[in-house]
Amino acid sequence: MCAKIKEKIDASIEGKLRSLFELQTIDSKIDRIRTVRGELPLEVQDLEDSVAGLETRVNNLTEELDGLKNQVAEKTQAIKDFNSNIKKYEAQQNKVRNNREYDAITKEIEFQKLEIQLAEKRLKEAKFAIEQKSEIVESSQQDFTDRKKDLKAKKAELDEIIAETEKEEKDLLKLSEKAAEAIEDRLLNAYKRIRSNTRNGLAVVRVERDACGGCFNKIPPQKQLDIRMNKKILVCEHCGRIMVDENLAAKES
Repeated sequence: MCAKIKEKIDASIEGKLRSLFELQTIDSKIDRIRTVRGELPLEVQDLEDSVAGLETRVNNLTEELDGLKNQVAEKTQAIKDFNSNIKKYEAQQNKVRNNREYDAITKEIEFQKLEIQLAEKRLKEAKFAIEQKSEIVESSQQDFTDRKKDLKAKKAELDEIIAETEKEEKDLLKLSEKAAEAIEDRLLNAYKRIRSNTRNGLAVVRVERDACGGCFNKIPPQKQLDIRMNKKILVCEHCGRIMVDENLAAKES
């Protein structure tokens, strides 16, 4: 059996409790650093998604607006062309040789006038659509600009927090790994399991005012005595956390 494994097995219960509380203290410091960051990474991600979505929306709306403007240009040109055709046909009417030619040209003029009416209707619709679409584009562009500003501010805030805490967190993670090496695997796995099942990440807690420092339920007198003796590893019957005597915890703090 290698020396490290034997050392873990031979460690006293008090030593195991000290090691557990030391690991918990380090891990709690890491938790506090990550809590300071809070929801910022998620907020940054949400804002990035929002900005990307708004950018796509603005681009699509701009393309639609450009299409409407092209329609206006096309209909405006078409009306000019129809008017030119009417003038051409009217000039031809003066040179007709019979009623049949005159009637044919008259029908062409009427057709051109109908085309003008239809083009004017489409032109009016396109101009109205441009007004509405322009308002939406302007509003969407403003939303896009605002969200980009929010994203820039949130990123700066997150970068600042990471810059301030990154080294400390790395150092604490190394200490946590080192502290975990002194704890036998069975106990370490139990610690990790309890820690993962608590909202505040506390797997090892002090006894404070005769109560569990995790859930604050009163501890029976006999169990309090056993905890003070540091001869057993005891868990709270209510929350399942490992409890240590406040005097032993005070020496580790």
